[in-house]
Amino acid sequence: MAEWTPKKIEGLFELDIHELGEFADSINRSNGNVVTFVVNRQINYTNICVSRCPLCAFYRDAEDSDAYFMSIEEVLEKAADAIKMGATELHIVGSLNPEMSIEYFEEIFGQIKRRFPRVIIKALTAPEIHFISQVERMSIEEVLSRLKDAGLQAMPGGGAEILDDAIREVICPKKVKADEWLRIMEIAHSVGIKSNATMLFGHIEKPEHRALHLYRLRKLQEKTGGFVSFIPLLFYPENTALDALGLVEEKMNPVDILKTIAVSRIVLRNFKSIRAYWVALGDKLAQVALNYGANDLDGTLMEERITHAAGAKTPLMLPIDKISSIARGANKIPAERDTFYNILKVYS
Repeated sequence: MAEWTPKKIEGLFELDIHELGEFADSINRSNGNVVTFVVNRQINYTNICVSRCPLCAFYRDAEDSDAYFMSIEEVLEKAADAIKMGATELHIVGSLNPEMSIEYFEEIFGQIKRRFPRVIIKALTAPEIHFISQVERMSIEEVLSRLKDAGLQAMPGGGAEILDDAIREVICPKKVKADEWLRIMEIAHSVGIKSNATMLFGHIEKPEHRALHLYRLRKLQEKTGGFVSFIPLLFYPENTALDALGLVEEKMNPVDILKTIAVSRIVLRNFKSIRAYWVALGDKLAQVALNYGANDLDGTLMEERITHAAGAKTPLMLPIDKISSIARGANKIPAERDTFYNILKVYS
C-alpha cells in the first residue's frame, strides 16, 4: 500500500468488518497462522496515584482505606511465586506514587535478576518513568540507564491511551502529553530497551483519533524498530469518573472492537503482533479476534488488578490449556513465547 496517512487509516474504519477481518487475518496466515502467549504475572506494586485520571478505577489517594504500596519483600514474594508456576516474564506496573524512588526499583530488579536470572523483567510505563525522573530530578536517559543496569529488559506500553492531547485533556489531564510518551519510548529504544505500545479505545475518542494514534506509532516504529507488540485495550467505564460524568456509559460494541483490532493489524505490519487482550475482551470475543487480526493472547497474567477495578469480570488468570484451546478454536496454532517473541514451545 502507498504511504499511510491518518486520513487513509481513518477510512479503513468505514470498510465492511468481514472485508477488514479477511485482510487482517491474511497477514497473520502469511506469517504461519500461529497465535502466541507468554506465561507471566502482573504485579501492581501500588495503587496510590497523584494523577487521578478520569479514565481510571484503579487509583487511590494515600489516605484511602484500600490504598497500598508493596514492600520490596512483597514484590519479591509475588515474583518467586510466579516463577514457581513457570512464569518467564514479570510485568511490573503501578501508579504515580510520590513515595517511590529509583532505588526501590533498582533493589527489586536487582534482587529478581540475582535470584532468577532467566526471568525477563518488563516493567514501568512511560508515565511512571517520567514521574521517577521528576521525583529524582534526573533525565529520562539517566533513569532508564540506571534501571536497565539493575535488570530492566523491556517496558510495557501503558500510558499511551490516545496519542492526541485534546482527548488526553479529558481522560488523563495530568499524565504526560502525547509527544512526551513517544519521546520516552524513543529514548528507551535508543538505550536498548524494547517496549510494547497500547491504545485505550472505546471512550470519548472517534475513529479519527484511533487513526492518528496508529499513524504515530507506525512512524516511530519505522524510526526505531523498538516496539514489539501492540495491545488495543478496550475501555471499561465502570467505577471511573468518565462514567460518573456521563461521558462514557457502556462498553464499545463488538463490531467496532473487531474493526479496531483488524485496522491495527493492517496498519501496524511493522509490529510483530497485535494482541487480543483477553482480560478486557473475555475469552469468546478474544477468540473471534484471532480471525480479525490479533495473533497473540497476551499471557496467563496470574493477577491483574487495573482492568478488573473498572468492571472486568474475566478470571484473574488463564491456564495454558485454556489459552491453547482458545487458539485452536479459532483454527490457529498455539505457541508459548517469551517477551521478545522467541518461540519456546508449540502446542500442536
